[in-house]
Amino acid sequence: MRVILASLTAPSGASPRQESLAVVTDLLWAHAVPADGLEHVTARFTHDGLDLYLFVRAAADDVALPRRCGLLDRISHAIAAQGYALTAAR
Repeated sequence: MRVILASLTAPSGASPRQESLAVVTDLLWAHAVPADGLEHVTARFTHDGLDLYLFVRAAADDVALPRRCGLLDRISHAIAAQGYALTAAR
């Protein structure tokens, strides 16, 4: 299992909203497919947005990273509708 970090920023000048943790986590689960290997998600507030820790079933990062990218691509519009933007994915 690999833990992959993705960071989201809130709209300029806005503070992250408490309900965002649950909504973004729900969006991830709603759009995940078995091939993503998503096992667990932890979302945490940062000073300017949210950090998403995606626990992905994979033996190596070179397998986990494309899975994470596919999932984040599928939810990019839903994340944007919540006012967040993907800023960093490591």
